[in-house]
Amino acid sequence: MGWNLMFFVNSVFLGAGLAMDAFSVSLANGLNEPGICKKRMCKIAGVFAFLQCLMPLIGWVCVHTIIMYFKTFEKLIPWIALILLLFIGGKMLIEGIRHKDSKTEKPKVGFAGLMVQGIATSIDALSVGFTNAEYGLLMALVSSVIIGIVTFIICFIGLGIGRKFGTKLAGKASILGGVILIGIGIEIFVTGVF
Repeated sequence: MGWNLMFFVNSVFLGAGLAMDAFSVSLANGLNEPGICKKRMCKIAGVFAFLQCLMPLIGWVCVHTIIMYFKTFEKLIPWIALILLLFIGGKMLIEGIRHKDSKTEKPKVGFAGLMVQGIATSIDALSVGFTNAEYGLLMALVSSVIIGIVTFIICFIGLGIGRKFGTKLAGKASILGGVILIGIGIEIFVTGVF
């Protein structure tokens, strides 16, 4: 495939498809943190966008260098995503149930938690390196950047929606966010294994 309109359209649609898990997690984060400011929203969306951009590049490098090792690792992707999202979602669910009637401020997702969320939702993008294998390095880089930009926009929207409804849902937001993350983990696992 050369530099044409379809290359850009495919990259945008690929980015939108890959960003759906990150959108759901962003929605959960917004629900959990209804007072989130725009700067923090940009930071969270930026982490998801960076990782969604990075993973296809790593996949592309693996295809062009260590493909036999990547094939073995690819089978573990659904398991890794399931474990990470079950852990984070379960933690949010437990905190939501414990502090159901509490009016205290819920803790924000820290940097380490955000990285785990980002890796869990973007790890399936490693396999995009296989579909982009015919691209040269520059095309793979441009495609990954487009995926990152689309992810940033979608995650920012998810955070905004979550923030709006998080205020209305108050005490139930953390429970709902935890359920969403657990559901995403199960969905990634089921579609990746079966």
